[in-house]
Amino acid sequence: MEAAPVPQQRTEQLLDAAVRYAEERHWDVCPGTWLESDGGTQRCSCGETGCAAPGAHPTRADWAGRATGSGAAARRMWTQNPGAAILLPTGRAFDAVDVPEAAGFLALARMERMSLPLGPVTRTPDRRMQFFVLPGAAAKVEGLVRKVGWNAASIGLRAIGEGHYVTAPPTRVGGSGVVQWARSPSTANRWLPEVEELISPLAYACGREAADARSRLS
Repeated sequence: MEAAPVPQQRTEQLLDAAVRYAEERHWDVCPGTWLESDGGTQRCSCGETGCAAPGAHPTRADWAGRATGSGAAARRMWTQNPGAAILLPTGRAFDAVDVPEAAGFLALARMERMSLPLGPVTRTPDRRMQFFVLPGAAAKVEGLVRKVGWNAASIGLRAIGEGHYVTAPPTRVGGSGVVQWARSPSTANRWLPEVEELISPLAYACGREAADARSRLS
């Protein structure tokens, strides 16, 4: 049976989203790689056959210096390359706490019940969720997780901070799917929480999910 073709990325959505992130949220944005058609399939513009994130990673080592917070500059960048991934540098307007998807949804439901302040949250095609928090979180996360009785690496929780990035919706990652918002940016979550406010429910959910995964394997 012939494989179904990978859906094309709607390039006007990428341009509009990149401009909106810069103008409405004051986030820096940087264009990344893109997907190219190759005999009915799509491959990453980087040319690597085994690319780990096809169409969704930086194009060059100095990518962070190319990021812009200007909506007009973002419009020019994506007009020149409409299919480029949208990369949001972390450590500037926000850091992100990255957790397994199942744990992320569990924590999200619990935090909403607790009426905790929440920022935007992305959901990636590789079944991860990224909770946006105030910058500076990356340096604190391992210590905070230890304080509540867990080891961050062993429960699949990590922080993304200065020098790194998150891939923003609606970027498509190869044939695996599109990055989506689990909680979209809005006026209600313009002010981001401190990581200390979210770490306990996030660590608990990750620890529970890790324990369940081990029990399934035993």
